[in-house]
Amino acid sequence: MSTEVVFDIETQSAAGADFKDMRISVVGAYFYETDEYQCFEEKEFPQLWKRLEKSDRLIGYNSRYFDTPILNNYYPGDLNRFAQLDMLEQIHKALGFRLKLDDVAAATVGVRKSGHGLQAVEWWKQGEIQKIKEYCLQDVKVTKAVYEYGLKYGALAYEDRFGGRKAIPVDFVRKEAASAINLSMGF
Repeated sequence: MSTEVVFDIETQSAAGADFKDMRISVVGAYFYETDEYQCFEEKEFPQLWKRLEKSDRLIGYNSRYFDTPILNNYYPGDLNRFAQLDMLEQIHKALGFRLKLDDVAAATVGVRKSGHGLQAVEWWKQGEIQKIKEYCLQDVKVTKAVYEYGLKYGALAYEDRFGGRKAIPVDFVRKEAASAINLSMGF
């Protein structure tokens, strides 16, 4: 049984130059092991760490250069040592440029995100935590759909500037064996 985790974060403020100062409003995750979606607020992060430490691989979109570094502000170890698949990394490697998740999802699986991250920042300022959770979990669902398509077919898609649908070759198959538990804290 797979223990992979698809995840996304929402932050309390817009992205700045220094991720060390950024705070998380919620983390959304899908756990293949239990077939469940779940959101975590800061006070619930210890529960999240336990789940992530048992995972085979963390899966996200722009996760290696955004989500994981910001999550590391909270995690007592180093999440960068966990097996990860950052789908945007593979897209950039294949095409030489980056694409928004929304554009890839629309062209690949015919779904779009429900909004954008700056809306989540506004909701944070207004205390609308439930709206942030719903938005974040929708992002996780979109990310999961794109991942599963790429895993099954070895390709994703995007629409070029002329309106043509173009293929993006990807390889989402896990190569290295996963350890049963990710332990990255120094003992």
